[in-house]
Amino acid sequence: MATGARFLVGYAVQAKKLPGIFLPAFLELADSRGVHFVPIDTNKALQDQGPFDAILHKIYDKEWYERLSRYQQTHPSVLVIDPPTSIERLHNRLSMLEAVKDLHLSQGEETITAPLQSVVNKDEDIKNVEIVKDLKFPVLAKPLVANGSVKSHAMSLVFSAEGLQKVEAPVVLQEFVNHGGVLFKVYVAGEYSKCVVRTSLPDVYEDDINRTEGIVSFNQISNLATEQSASAVARLSELPPTSFISDLANSLRKSLGLHLFNFDLIRDSKAKNQYHVIDINYFPGYEKLPAYESMLTDFFVQLSKEKAPYVAT
Repeated sequence: MATGARFLVGYAVQAKKLPGIFLPAFLELADSRGVHFVPIDTNKALQDQGPFDAILHKIYDKEWYERLSRYQQTHPSVLVIDPPTSIERLHNRLSMLEAVKDLHLSQGEETITAPLQSVVNKDEDIKNVEIVKDLKFPVLAKPLVANGSVKSHAMSLVFSAEGLQKVEAPVVLQEFVNHGGVLFKVYVAGEYSKCVVRTSLPDVYEDDINRTEGIVSFNQISNLATEQSASAVARLSELPPTSFISDLANSLRKSLGLHLFNFDLIRDSKAKNQYHVIDINYFPGYEKLPAYESMLTDFFVQLSKEKAPYVAT
């Protein structure tokens, strides 16, 4: 390794992420187990910094990706977490779920799939109702680009062709699946995964569709059926089987070629054992997890063990 038994991880992340994940408790625990984090100055050449055993990054910038690629060519023993080419797949909401469709995963009675989707690249194409011929209203309208910006989170629930006219392209239209107002968020760090529960959009029924104006933004949807909140909260403890979550997380990790990500999972209200992955995010806010420090530290310690034999040669 770079310095004795210490595993040195250089990190280059957005400034807004620094106060969250790199908390003293995490840094102290990691350091006590031989993992030390070093900030990378993106204004300086990478080869003038370090040495590093691994580089952790979350900067969506073409110039950064090019610099990182050149550094890898001259420092092949340094682990890059994760490859920019794999991360970019998650920047497109159409391509991110292709990995789910390729899984064909089944664990016991549980099955997994991704919702039907359609992409609209031009505003004039939105007027063509045929674009949703394979989908049934309501549909979720999500910006095609998923890069963590405020705009990329501007989503709506569309109930009719009239409401569709208010959507701006490029956009992904995703079938809405009733899921009891419950969302499972699964965090993945290498071979480690943890599932937590969040409240989600309420189920939508025909009466809801008839009383809307054709399109509702997410921050307004909570007004559709507040009576569902109680039943959703009552189901929060009904986690999917642990073995199913673990197998799904590992299968997605291998398919995506990523170590650090989370994905949103819903359970179909009509088929209790049918699950849908509806979104995948790279290097999420792990600090929102209870005891996230242990999970991430275990991940980096495991990386150091896997790399040690390679470095020794």
